[in-house]
Amino acid sequence: MGKGEQGVGYLPPNIILVHGEANEMGRLKQKLITQFADRNTKIISPKNFQSVEMYFNSEKMAKTIGRLAEKTPEVGETVSGLLRITIAYSGAFGVLKHRLKQILESVESLPDEESEGPAFRVHERLTVKYESERHISLHWRPDPISNMVSDSVVALVLNISREIPKVAVESEEATKTEEENNKKAEKVIHALLVSLFGENGKLVISVDGNAS
Repeated sequence: MGKGEQGVGYLPPNIILVHGEANEMGRLKQKLITQFADRNTKIISPKNFQSVEMYFNSEKMAKTIGRLAEKTPEVGETVSGLLRITIAYSGAFGVLKHRLKQILESVESLPDEESEGPAFRVHERLTVKYESERHISLHWRPDPISNMVSDSVVALVLNISREIPKVAVESEEATKTEEENNKKAEKVIHALLVSLFGENGKLVISVDGNAS
C-alpha cells in the first residue's frame, strides 16, 4: 500500500508530511490534495524545524438528575450542581482520614446527623462519606480548586487500595517468620541441654530450698 492509499483509509482531518525528499513530498502532497478535494482535510508539508499548529474540538458530557435535569439549558448557559462519585474501597475509613490528614491541611469529621453516617470534609470543599464495607462516595461542587482536591483524594484512595493486599501479605510473612525463629530457638536450647546433660540427663533447679 502506498502513502496515498494509507491516507484514504481513515480520512484524517489533518495530514502532515515529514521526513522525505522535498520534490517527492511535493508530488505526494499534490496527489493527496487531489484525492481529498471533496473533503475537509488539511495537507501540510512543513520544512525542518518549522512548527505546526492544529486545533481540535473536544466534547464533554455530564448527566444530570433531580431539579437540574428538569430544564434543558440554552446554548452558552451556565449550570451548576453537586458532583458525586462512588469509589471501591475496602479499607478502614479511619485509615483513609488519617492518611488524608498527612497530606492535606484541613480534614474535619462531620456529625452523624448532618451526614447520615461516618463522613468528613476536606478543605471545606469536598465531603467523603462511608457508604458500605466496599465503597465510599465523594461529593463536591465543581470548580477548579474543588476538582483538584477531589482528584487528590481519588488518587490516595486508589493508592491505599493497592497497598492493602501488600500489608496483609507482609503481616502473614512476619507471623510465619516469628514462629520459625521460636522453633529454631527451642532447637538450639534443646541441643545445648543435651550436650551438657545427655539425652537422659536431669537438670535440677533449686530456689530457696525448693527443687524442681
